[in-house]
Amino acid sequence: MGGHDEKAFAGLDDEVVEREESDVDPDTSLSSLFPLPSSLSLAVCLVSGGMDSCVTAAIAETEYEELAFLHVSYGQRTEAREARAFAELADHYRVRKRLVAALDYLARIGGSSLTDTRIPLTTADSSTREIPTSYVPFRNAHLLAIATSWAEVLGARAVYIGAVAEDSSGYPDCRPEFYAAFQSAIDTGTRPATRVEIKTPVIHLRKAEIIRRGLELKAPLELTWSCYGAEERACGRCDSCALRLRAFREAGAVDPIPYA
Repeated sequence: MGGHDEKAFAGLDDEVVEREESDVDPDTSLSSLFPLPSSLSLAVCLVSGGMDSCVTAAIAETEYEELAFLHVSYGQRTEAREARAFAELADHYRVRKRLVAALDYLARIGGSSLTDTRIPLTTADSSTREIPTSYVPFRNAHLLAIATSWAEVLGARAVYIGAVAEDSSGYPDCRPEFYAAFQSAIDTGTRPATRVEIKTPVIHLRKAEIIRRGLELKAPLELTWSCYGAEERACGRCDSCALRLRAFREAGAVDPIPYA
């Protein structure tokens, strides 16, 4: 897949690094002051390294000629393992435009068992309706803001995110109304010529349906990582592992990743 080599971004506490293939001519780089013309063939896809974002990327590939992959690290317990999954997924889909953003301030803000080891990880409990401790307050707004900025510079027409509202952990920033509200913010806060649409293709699917869709698209689920607490072998006990294991059972498939 071709494309321009984009400039890396840096914020006060953020480190954003984009990697392109070395054969791209550096003289073709464009400043963020001069965004690329909008392209109907390019979309930005948020890829955490998990199952939902993997299947979302597989869907996006069927709808756009070129994808740009964005990964965000924010001090989560399995940060290194998720980064590895992202890189392997990007390699699988032969994605040349890659951006990795480090939002360390989310860990300093705290309030989540994903970023604060003093807070125990929530174990699976299908009977409760409480938001689990793994919820990172308003995280998806930060992710979408970065994705929108990059999409506007690239001239991309869509941002894909693997949010799931049903059969999930009940995070408030995974609800359809959150994305509708954020779409309004994008439409209001970007250049008049910018047209970036948030796409959430799996938001109304159950986890088992996401797996079936992924299998249909030959998504590399074996490269994904969902566990919140372990990086070598998935724990099988955290909320994310439990949802994943149940989904594979309901889909009649075998989970290809190792468990303790």
